[in-house]
Amino acid sequence: MIQPPSAERWGALLMLGPTGSGKTPLGRRLETAGFRGRRCLHFDFGANLREAAGASAGVGGLAGKDRDVIVRSLQTGALLENEHFPLALKILTAFLKRREARKGDLLVLNGFPRHLGQAVGLSSYVQMEMVVVLEAGAEVIAERIRRNAGGDRAGRLDDSEQDIRRKLEIFSTRTIPLMEYYRDAGIPVVPISVAVDTRPEDILIRLGSGGIE
Repeated sequence: MIQPPSAERWGALLMLGPTGSGKTPLGRRLETAGFRGRRCLHFDFGANLREAAGASAGVGGLAGKDRDVIVRSLQTGALLENEHFPLALKILTAFLKRREARKGDLLVLNGFPRHLGQAVGLSSYVQMEMVVVLEAGAEVIAERIRRNAGGDRAGRLDDSEQDIRRKLEIFSTRTIPLMEYYRDAGIPVVPISVAVDTRPEDILIRLGSGGIE
């Protein structure tokens, strides 16, 4: 992985929430507005996986078996497990290089880590500063996706009712335990209730970011 300035770990804010809760729109808004005076780099892991799968030669030097793993993950909805952590790290490293990450930047992590194994592996490279949890029930999620409330669902092929149920189950069993993991580590975990019409700007105001343009 590209080394952070002064051999320190990269500072990061992690967004957790079920599919359709608004993580990607919030990440994009943070890139535009910044967070508490800091430049934000929104790392959308799913988008980077889709980019890697669609590139003929791969992204960041990915090819062969690595690309096969990514394609299989996207096709089945399976998470990248512990043995695939080096692959996930390659994708993050390629992102940091493309974005010319520098000292003081805040990584906004969206979709990575998604389970405890990834969180433990990432801890050697990232200093988590805050975890923002977007909370919404299944009915709200379904309506947000139906309306494309965040403006980020166009062209998605994984928003069928079956896909949504599967993602919600994975989030409940594999991702929610990250909240306790980070609380136990002393990291602030901030729950934000999301309604059908909640906008990224609303969330930033509730976080008291002071970074809204």
